[in-house]
Amino acid sequence: MAELSSLASRLNLGCACQFLDRNKLCSELSREPALAGLCPDLQHSHPHLFSASSVFISPTQLAQMAALVAAVETVSQQAGWLAATASNAQGASGGLLGFDFHLDDTGVQLIEINTNPGGALLNVALARAQRACCAETEGLLTQARHWPQAEAAILDVFRQEWRDAGRAGEPTRIAIVDSDPASQYLYPEFLLYRQLFTQAGWQAVIADPAELVWREGVLWHAGERVDFVYNRLTDFRLEEPAHAALHSAHEAGAIVLSPHPQAHARYANKRNLALLSDPGFLATLALPEATRQTLLTSVPPTELVTPAQAERLWAARKQLFFKPLAGFGSRAAYRGDKLTRRVWSEILHGKYVAQRIAPPSERLVPQEAGNTLPSPPLAPAGGGINQPRPATTSLKLDIRAYAYAGRILLLAARLYSGQTTNFRSPGGGFAPVWVLPA
Repeated sequence: MAELSSLASRLNLGCACQFLDRNKLCSELSREPALAGLCPDLQHSHPHLFSASSVFISPTQLAQMAALVAAVETVSQQAGWLAATASNAQGASGGLLGFDFHLDDTGVQLIEINTNPGGALLNVALARAQRACCAETEGLLTQARHWPQAEAAILDVFRQEWRDAGRAGEPTRIAIVDSDPASQYLYPEFLLYRQLFTQAGWQAVIADPAELVWREGVLWHAGERVDFVYNRLTDFRLEEPAHAALHSAHEAGAIVLSPHPQAHARYANKRNLALLSDPGFLATLALPEATRQTLLTSVPPTELVTPAQAERLWAARKQLFFKPLAGFGSRAAYRGDKLTRRVWSEILHGKYVAQRIAPPSERLVPQEAGNTLPSPPLAPAGGGINQPRPATTSLKLDIRAYAYAGRILLLAARLYSGQTTNFRSPGGGFAPVWVLPA
């Protein structure tokens, strides 16, 4: 298996071949009439949303990620964990989770866990739009694992959330809720979710929380009753005044809310990384030894930042990454070697964790790679390996495992340059993940 991990690394670092069929991607994004304009719009507004490059991992790396996802789910059921995270295991678990990993020579390292992870349906479309770049890769892509049932599995997550909340039948009206949704970078995915729910027979709307009304024990949108909310807000505890109607409806049990505040507390608060990497805390839980070892091996050591530890943490800052407890999307997160004294003071007086840096691996991409959505003529499938090699550059990569109830439903990668993941790097963006055949 070590040889397969080495092969995956060699392909990522040495093969600039690109597998994206741009025409097919546009077709996948626009296969419903309601989405016909989605691809042309993305050409201008999201030039680096999708990478034309793929990422390779080994079966061992997939197994390690799957074991970690299962281990976190096992821990999350423990009474000691629920008490430590001020959460509970009642009702719906809280929807799709995103586990973000870096790869290294020894395996995988969990960087963070997110509720409402963006990009799942976009990556389903991207995975369907791949082709062999030359004859030599035909067999590889035929044998490599992909995720053909991911879209159905994602829809089943919402059905399961509905059932776990004690509801019968199917949702009648689901609202996809975010602040000023049309301005969100991943708004195109909201359109894909709306279409997915509509195909399932549900009425689906995209709404700003200010459009929701809590009246007479019912949550309303545009005069219609809402019984399910897919929550894309980053106010994880629903504390902002603009979210009062949604908070009241959730507290009253009038809607199924996914994810809900308890899900963030249970899985995604960055404080949890300190618990997952703490041998002393894990020893207090009734865990199988294999589960404990999986966590200690795959979660980089993490601790709460306190003024009492300021001198030690400042001295060790070049080996640390600092993250706000309730942060998301790398906002207000800092590499220690980039810290100024001013920012350090803010961290000390904020609520942060310090995580040992687990450097990301890299992916070779053509240097001139840019917008992946226009549709230039494609190279013939029989040529490629012996053609002149373009100038190349390397981008950092992470792997996102979309998971539910301890099981991975879809893998995707993000390629980027800079301190943290972004969608601003030429040649970067979401990339499909191929699991090499065993």
